[in-house]
Amino acid sequence: MFNPEKFVKEKIPEIKKMVKGKAVIAASGGVDSTVAAVIVTKAVRENLVSVFVDTGYMRKNEPETAKKMLRKLGLNLRFVDAKKEFYSALKCVIDPEKKRKIIGENFIRIFEGIAKQEKAGYLVQGTIAPDWIESGGALRDTIKSHHNVGGLPEDMKLKLVEPLRDLYKDEVRKLARYLKISVSEKQPYPGPGLAIRVIGEATPEATDIIREACAIVEGEIENAVKNKKMEKPWQYFAVLLPVKSVGVHGDVRTHSNTIAVRAVHSIDGMTAAYSKIPHDVLEKISIRITNTLKDKVNRVVYDVTNKPPGTIEWE
Repeated sequence: MFNPEKFVKEKIPEIKKMVKGKAVIAASGGVDSTVAAVIVTKAVRENLVSVFVDTGYMRKNEPETAKKMLRKLGLNLRFVDAKKEFYSALKCVIDPEKKRKIIGENFIRIFEGIAKQEKAGYLVQGTIAPDWIESGGALRDTIKSHHNVGGLPEDMKLKLVEPLRDLYKDEVRKLARYLKISVSEKQPYPGPGLAIRVIGEATPEATDIIREACAIVEGEIENAVKNKKMEKPWQYFAVLLPVKSVGVHGDVRTHSNTIAVRAVHSIDGMTAAYSKIPHDVLEKISIRITNTLKDKVNRVVYDVTNKPPGTIEWE
């Protein structure tokens, strides 16, 4: 049985021995990176610089809410607006593995720059077990390269510190509860963000569409959970497909995009079962998406694939 109190007590002196000087951490506002930031801050205090990077692929209002939460935890926080750099780096990129590796490398270059300014020699990451398991290596097949593992450039000069590396998501959540971190129950969110929820080229225009669609899916599902219509899924979001179909708005023919809704139940992210969302909730999601994005989306479908054979995210 995982004991969060014991883990923290053992990990703090281990980090003190490992980190000699200043370190930077990619703080996204998600549960993994936030737990890692809090634990390492307990060990090295102000010598940890928490860096929030706005890649342009964040969810609706995410930069503002994440910065507020991270500052409330008393972290030594720096904010970087890198939307232009990430949009430029992903221009014309379609292959999901290339996306993840480009995103991973761009993150590292930003952290290397900040580390140089701060004279830091270490990079802390909220990497957990499924990240490196799915990224392959040794005898493991590469399912998908997580940006914080398979996306790391070979010439990275910073020393890597990963305090949560051997933990699974349910154990990280227990740590977050023990540390009284408000995002302990926050649904998992991929490091590459909305870039991998746009199947194909993640242009700013496509990203705006999926950002709004994801907000609608999250809002309607959370409202249904609040009203006790359904059990809260482990993860739930929208995906913009590279498929256009014929539809009709009023008496006008449309030829617009397709959104897929994805919701799953899981414990550790290694396996998952699709959520049996009530049909009236799915109908509300579909109506809101097609009305809100009526000039851009005319069809909504629901993904009923388990993991395996599918993965939770589409890319």
